[in-house]
Amino acid sequence: QVQLVESGGGAAQPGGSLRLSCAASGFIFSLYDMSWYRQAPGKERELVALIGSPGSSKNYADSVKGRFTISKDYAKNMVYLVMDSLKPEDTAVYYCYVKVRGYDYWGQGTQVTVSS
Repeated sequence: QVQLVESGGGAAQPGGSLRLSCAASGFIFSLYDMSWYRQAPGKERELVALIGSPGSSKNYADSVKGRFTISKDYAKNMVYLVMDSLKPEDTAVYYCYVKVRGYDYWGQGTQVTVSS
């Protein structure tokens, strides 16, 4: 079955960096777009970044453009989100996401907290 397992969240100071990882299994990784979403307390879940497949085209939310970078490792079936120049408003639970054959799959989420 499809599984997505995130890791790498934690606490950071404003201006700091974190790298999130998502281990994917149960589907042909090279065929599907992969995304990161986030949900802050009291807010709706929002798309942060998407990486296409094949071709690895990338799209970012305006709020993270120039600060976050999404990437894939096809050999390891991993998706990464490198977050630089973090801001307090980046505080949220971050989720890895894939849609496979019309079904939505989410990871368990990883907490990112940015504060001084």
